[in-house]
Amino acid sequence: MEEREKLIIEFMSEESYVPMKAKEIAVLLSVPKNQYSELTATLKKLEEEYKIQKNRKNKYSLVDNEKFITGTYRANERGFGFVKINTKDLSKSQEIYVSKTNTKNALNGDTVLVEILEKTEVKEHLEGRIVKIIKHEKDTIVGIFTKSRNFGFVVPDDRKFGTDIFISKSNIGKAKNNEKVVVKILKYPEKGKNAEGKIIEILGKVNQAGVDMLSLIKEYKLPYEFPEQVISEAKGIKEEISKKDIPNRLDLRNKEIFTIDGEDAKDLDDAINVKKLENGNYELGVHIADVSYYVKEDSKLDKEAIIRGTSIYMLDRVIPMLPKELSNGICSLNEGKDRLTISVIMEINQEGQIVSADIQKSIINVTKRMTYTNVSKILKYINKEELSKEDIKIVKQYEKYINHFKEMQEIAQILKQRREKQGSLNLDIPESKIVLDENGFAINIKKYELTFANEIIEQFMLTANEVIAERFFWLEAPFIYRVHEVPDDDKIDELNKFLYNFGYKIKGNKDNIHPKAFAEVLEKIKGMPEERVISNLILRTLKIAKYESENKGHFGIASKYYCHFTSPIRRYPDLFIHRIISNYISKNYNVSDEFKNKYSQQATKYAEQSSEREKVAQKVERDSIDIKMAEFMQDKIGEQYDGIVSNITSFGMFVELENTVEGLIRFENLGNEYFIYDENKKSLLGERTKKQYKVGDKVKIEVINANKILRQIDFKIV
Repeated sequence: MEEREKLIIEFMSEESYVPMKAKEIAVLLSVPKNQYSELTATLKKLEEEYKIQKNRKNKYSLVDNEKFITGTYRANERGFGFVKINTKDLSKSQEIYVSKTNTKNALNGDTVLVEILEKTEVKEHLEGRIVKIIKHEKDTIVGIFTKSRNFGFVVPDDRKFGTDIFISKSNIGKAKNNEKVVVKILKYPEKGKNAEGKIIEILGKVNQAGVDMLSLIKEYKLPYEFPEQVISEAKGIKEEISKKDIPNRLDLRNKEIFTIDGEDAKDLDDAINVKKLENGNYELGVHIADVSYYVKEDSKLDKEAIIRGTSIYMLDRVIPMLPKELSNGICSLNEGKDRLTISVIMEINQEGQIVSADIQKSIINVTKRMTYTNVSKILKYINKEELSKEDIKIVKQYEKYINHFKEMQEIAQILKQRREKQGSLNLDIPESKIVLDENGFAINIKKYELTFANEIIEQFMLTANEVIAERFFWLEAPFIYRVHEVPDDDKIDELNKFLYNFGYKIKGNKDNIHPKAFAEVLEKIKGMPEERVISNLILRTLKIAKYESENKGHFGIASKYYCHFTSPIRRYPDLFIHRIISNYISKNYNVSDEFKNKYSQQATKYAEQSSEREKVAQKVERDSIDIKMAEFMQDKIGEQYDGIVSNITSFGMFVELENTVEGLIRFENLGNEYFIYDENKKSLLGERTKKQYKVGDKVKIEVINANKILRQIDFKIV
């Protein structure tokens, strides 16, 4: 069938082809009479797939590819949606607006065929009509079950799904009222009818401990458990390093080397050491766990890691890329244990420039496992800042290593200053630290305090990643880069319209936008009331970083060459890069064209796959935070707080509290007045009192609703 389809498409693609009937096609393609029915079946299939079309005279021709386009449908809760197209042929827009009447019952995430309508554009988007649902994204849904006498229905957690799911009495099983369940979809919605389904799993009562995170795992179909064969393979790897693994490696076990991580971290994949040289330069060693030595290509561990792509962090649990036998065991750079690593040893001068860099397969033995908290106390002691008696006791424990941390601070400051001069963007957007009790319920939320100890690790890892990326770019090696492209002109124009109200501007023309232009604005807003808001808007203006096999630079850190090399335990691109590096080192940098071709294809495939898995991980992590924030605020209804207006939209005003919790004030909760929304100024103006709200304003709010199922928090103005 596929061969015949290809033949027909090629035939109709010829310049001399004119629309013709099935019988005429059969004659010209010399189709025997006994195969004519197969030809018509193929034509019908191609027509259903919108690859060919039939006119009123029953004559066939190719479909206009500019008119019918495949894409992914993203639904809006109000009924309309957008199709994100999978082609770059459209110059005007990568998203096509679809009105409520033209969705053809497509569901959020479905792959659809959309017809571009001969109509005016809706704002900046082309308008389209969905003509075919090619593939439904979801065949199972997580939601809350409600039971009546003869049937039940499930309200999906994903409100964009667009329909409740009807459950007949025979498909309810043992589900009870107000339980979280997983539903297998039996019938998708059509012609105004709801979807129908069957309950296949009961997760527990809505407010039962752990059910919220389990629901997310099921909603995104996360690979929560490892297959037995993968676990078995991991357990088969010895915990101790064999003597035969050591020859041909740089032996650094006599060096004083440190890991610096959070208190709870168990997968320690990076270690560092610094030494000031006699010439005034610094030697920086970044040592990364040699995971590719243990996770062999095409092994069960490797295949599972490709599927997962990344570890996912969900507050009270981690869904790791590799089993704990590896991630917490032989691959983790645990204190006092011999560990195989790949080391980047750099000489850096006082201006932060890399004088020389050496990449070696190595073996280390970590001297001390340090935490950000304790290193921060040591740095305060070095800088003669005030410390409590308890903190001084902690510092005294590490007294003989203090010079190491002094030199780490010095070189990290030099690297940071160089980076800032280049125009690296320092988006100082505070992260949330959510404290959970022993049952996983949120009991406190505060800003996650970053110290210069975090900065040390960040600067060292950024530098190692750049060195690796540049070295392998010039080798023309098959590689996965971390790419962050220049933002689109229209997005910058939109941002500048808003910045104009505050007296700022992103300078430069469309052919010459430099990160420094953004960095200058970020520097000017430091400490200003509008800092958080403008930082967020700049973040939305920037493109999303992704993995690619072609180097396109990294705009956000103002770097020509960048990759992810430093976390092979938890990211597949890093593991893939380690495999490439190991091969180049073992072959003395003399690899064959066959090797390059094979791994170039893999790089393209795994870069795309890893980018997709990263998106899922980010959604899950964001959703888990939203759920716990709403949970924390559920018993705060009626309480009042000071906050800052973080965003203003056409449907309401977002306010962020000091503890990073954000809630929405809908227009009806702004008081007894009609407010006019100004999109350019991101402001609201009261029609009667002329009361104005703008981004960055301080306001007092009262919590009126918090719903962890909807992941929403609502405020009203006081």
